[in-house]
Amino acid sequence: MLSFHPVIRMNARAPAILDHLSALSDPTRSRILLLLDRRELTVSELCGIMQLPQSTVSRHLKALADSGWIAARAEGTSNLYTMTRDELDAPARRLWLLVREQVGPTPAAVQDQRRLQTALAERRTKSQEFFSSSAGQWDRMRDELFGERFHLAALAALAGGDWVVGDLGCGTGQVSAAIAPFVARVIAVDASAAMLQAAKKRLHGFDNVDLRRGELESLPIDDARIDCATLMLVLHHVPEPEKALAEVARVLKPGGRIILVDMLPHDRESYRQQMGHVWLGFSDDHTRRLLTDAGFGEMRIVALPPDARAKGPGLFVGTATKTNATTKTRRHEE
Repeated sequence: MLSFHPVIRMNARAPAILDHLSALSDPTRSRILLLLDRRELTVSELCGIMQLPQSTVSRHLKALADSGWIAARAEGTSNLYTMTRDELDAPARRLWLLVREQVGPTPAAVQDQRRLQTALAERRTKSQEFFSSSAGQWDRMRDELFGERFHLAALAALAGGDWVVGDLGCGTGQVSAAIAPFVARVIAVDASAAMLQAAKKRLHGFDNVDLRRGELESLPIDDARIDCATLMLVLHHVPEPEKALAEVARVLKPGGRIILVDMLPHDRESYRQQMGHVWLGFSDDHTRRLLTDAGFGEMRIVALPPDARAKGPGLFVGTATKTNATTKTRRHEE
């Protein structure tokens, strides 16, 4: 049977733009989109801003969601809605620019924007009230909720994603575990087989950590292989720190960085017998001299704030950049 109805004859659906026009034909839905353009709001916030009952707002949100104009995500017991501007096709985006231009200046939409600013200000006020009432207890609360070291672990993200980092004197692998998620590769070196065994257990879930046994004065790493080297509380165990730092300079790429954390000078002689310390800390001048002689420049030596719970000597962090090519060259199997 022949049909002369144009839609049936062409066996084609109506253009998508007509669906978009239908979705935006109601002024309330256009006002909602104006509010959800580039921001997230809850149903209750939309009700307060638009001064409409929840049933009305929810009905229009469903229509907009069904037509692909908005999306929702759950947060706790609430849903946050936002406009899917970046996911719309080109004709829909052009249509929205026209609708926004026409609906935005209307009295209802202008009032919506004023009440929107009030709603956003209330959000800030709630946050400020919390911190005003909790300032004295915030550190304790934050530690209870998130732990004491989350911010230190997050700072590892400052490393480049393509870096190779040397965790030299890695011990049980704490530093390697913190850095590994953010870099291409970690080469972790320690002279103690027992320490490396403990590090292996800690780092078993990382496939980009290479554990190697070796002395700091003779690193099992080829020349110019790493972008950054960390020496965390290890240099005071080294009989010849100048040799260790020269080795660090050798394995660093030109412009590579060293991060050195160690103890400030102290008089706790018992550490020599109890923990095998060779050096009772390093002064600022001593550290600078060691780094300079090893071929480093652009140095910064900063004493770390004391931790009231810590029983050991004060600590410092030193950073420097490899500036001079080392003359000593040695190859190791990777």
